[in-house]
Amino acid sequence: MKLFRAALLASALALPLAAGAATAATPANALVIAQNIDDIVALDPAQAYEFSAGEINANLYDKLVQYDAVDTTVLAPGLASEWVADEAAKSLTFTMREGATFASGNPVRPEDVKFSFKRVVTLDLTPAFILTQLGWTPENIDEMVTVEGNTVTVKWTGDFASAFVLNVLAARPGAIVDEVLVMENEVDGDWGNAWLNTHSAGSGPFVLTDYRPAELVRLTANENYWNGAPAMSQVLIRHVAEAATQQLLLTSGDVDIAKNLTPDQIGGLGENVKVEAYPQAAVHFLSFNQKTDELTDPAIWEAARYLVDYDGMTQSFLKGQMEKHQAFWPKGFPGSYDETPFTYDVEKAKAILEEAGIETPINVTLDVINSAPFTDIAQSLQAGFSEAGINFEILPGTGAQVITKYRERTHQAMLLYWGPDFMDPHSNAKAFAYNSNNADDNYTATTTWRNAWEVPAEMNEAVNAALAEPDQAKRNEMYTELQKQVQAESPIVIMFQAALQIAMANNVEGYVNGSNSDFVYYRLVTKN
Repeated sequence: MKLFRAALLASALALPLAAGAATAATPANALVIAQNIDDIVALDPAQAYEFSAGEINANLYDKLVQYDAVDTTVLAPGLASEWVADEAAKSLTFTMREGATFASGNPVRPEDVKFSFKRVVTLDLTPAFILTQLGWTPENIDEMVTVEGNTVTVKWTGDFASAFVLNVLAARPGAIVDEVLVMENEVDGDWGNAWLNTHSAGSGPFVLTDYRPAELVRLTANENYWNGAPAMSQVLIRHVAEAATQQLLLTSGDVDIAKNLTPDQIGGLGENVKVEAYPQAAVHFLSFNQKTDELTDPAIWEAARYLVDYDGMTQSFLKGQMEKHQAFWPKGFPGSYDETPFTYDVEKAKAILEEAGIETPINVTLDVINSAPFTDIAQSLQAGFSEAGINFEILPGTGAQVITKYRERTHQAMLLYWGPDFMDPHSNAKAFAYNSNNADDNYTATTTWRNAWEVPAEMNEAVNAALAEPDQAKRNEMYTELQKQVQAESPIVIMFQAALQIAMANNVEGYVNGSNSDFVYYRLVTKN
């Protein structure tokens, strides 16, 4: 432990110090964070899909429109200063912001926007579906995204309104990259993908200057940022998996922020530390892979909903970090369904299994990220389910290992979380209530496909109908009905909605953490 702390502090102090900062545990002009970042699979915005990667990219890249640090609830101009919608023509025309440059010094051009979108669609990596749902393909992208003077026009083919499209373009793969810099680093036609997984090419407030997987991420301020240079010259994110180690580093002054503390640790912090709470859009769930024959009977799914000790967990080790929530769209957003009809009831679960003729015991492997609170949740589930003869063998792994296995559909049961790809209920409806092609070779970034659940045709149709509905009030009602169906009839047991408690030194001000990882911003942080 002492060796680890010494190495961390030495690394932090290797950063340039501001005047008068020589006696500080961390430099006055640098933000040092302890965080579990082992979920990172990729950092290229055309590939990145994990929570930690989203947080990092939010500080490296801008979009045409975006939810900014000043107010993460408002969709504001980004690299586009204004736009005009043509609903009949299914198009949006954006006027580019004058004077904006990339961190490289290259000007931000309409051509960079077209290149960025074409790159995502052509590479067709994990988050590409967010853009391709607009009807974009490698074959038609040159017609769907066009440049004229200082404007970019985007078109779409689906039955949805421009407000939906704006939210899509504000999502992670909507990040605008520097075409000149990226293509200078292209290798064998990879569109710069390998290079962008260890470097950045954005116009955002920071530049990626060092990334060592499962070790650290270092961001350096972009002094030419069009919206004002950050106060912190550097941000150092250290991978610290153990919550207890994070607590020690924070209370000893070796880091400024600790992001993964348990409620018990939060309650035991000293007077030089403060705790801020941030409601989150992420929902946490238990799911059953339908490739496992023993888990395909709907009675298993129904019984499972009565074997989760929702209140026991949220009132003890999850207190302040999660609340009971049993529907796919998070509470606090239009279209949410907030009823929680399921409680921990072992006898009821047993009766459901017995009536369906389910033979027990059933032995199931449960994949889980090997850190708090996931391991604690898994142990609670293991204890509760065993009471009804369903025995979980817990398989812990890094975030990247668990998520990769999930995407490959090789798990049996999975304990994981899901955050919206963009702030519209369709984002989660498609993830939890839609799967029109369950084939193994039809990879889809949804919980339904990853659990091999062949969604009933009428539910697929209802998702499409809600997407096309122009009346927002009626649309919200349609999403409510979909949530009721998924809540009652799917192999995905939604249990909680997250709320982040982040501990930080008293001198840290201006940290912004919106409702999901894409809304985490460092550019307004100061240290007094």
